[in-house]
Amino acid sequence: MSISSNAHVPGGTHFPGGRPLRCRTCRNDTHLVIRAIESHQGPADALVDVSYTCASCGRHHAHVADVADVAFILNRQGNVSDVLVFGGHYIHCGRPMERAGHELRRLHAPASTSRPDGEALDVYLSTRVIRCACGFQMELPE
Repeated sequence: MSISSNAHVPGGTHFPGGRPLRCRTCRNDTHLVIRAIESHQGPADALVDVSYTCASCGRHHAHVADVADVAFILNRQGNVSDVLVFGGHYIHCGRPMERAGHELRRLHAPASTSRPDGEALDVYLSTRVIRCACGFQMELPE
């Protein structure tokens, strides 16, 4: 079952710019996996910036969409993605991941790619660790 864009809302208000979520290669929305949802910088509250991948062909899409269309895809039975980025929050197992600490990582790399045996530089990267209740965790740059 495919969806069509919900560009019209009750009361006759029209929100232009929201495109339907569908894979342009497969021509349907059956295998879509939402990857990120961000608020849209525009006049319509019912629109969001969304990125998603088609699990069938692997093609990635990103565009403005109606929030109802995004909710339709997210509410499908069995539609669980790896990690969903939703307005600055990271969702895993359907729940927001919690901050679990921070780390300081050291990266060691040559100063020049043309002379890999030359002097090496150390770069330090501060990261925050976030964890899901299931035990999955990841590090993000601060």
